[in-house]
Amino acid sequence: MQDRPTYDELLSAVETFLGDLVTDLEAPRSFHARVAANAVALVRRELEHEDRLLSTEWTRLDDLLGAEDPPANRADLKAATRDRNETFCERIRSGEYDEASAADRAFNYVRSTVRDKLQVSDPALLKRSESRKPISTDHV
Repeated sequence: MQDRPTYDELLSAVETFLGDLVTDLEAPRSFHARVAANAVALVRRELEHEDRLLSTEWTRLDDLLGAEDPPANRADLKAATRDRNETFCERIRSGEYDEASAADRAFNYVRSTVRDKLQVSDPALLKRSESRKPISTDHV
């Protein structure tokens, strides 16, 4: 592991370089440079938030599925989180979350998890959506 430059500093430099190119290039290369800059920004956010968001999602799944000890390393935690989400989906399909209080818990899990994913994938969309009227769970 290197001390300097950090992954964030390197990705920031690439993102800035690509962003600067956008104005100097003609279409379609300008578009491709913009897409590349956005991809680098997304990777930076993923690296910055991944550990915290995985831990938070695991805890939310504990509330829905029952507590389990999380795997020790990131790759295993990601795989186990995907497996637990599949279990959650199976339980939804089986009707386990049809009752009002269970449906509210499921809805809150999905809403919070999607919000966290948007924090990484498209924070501008998240900001715009948070300025709108909240979604009601009355229909559930």
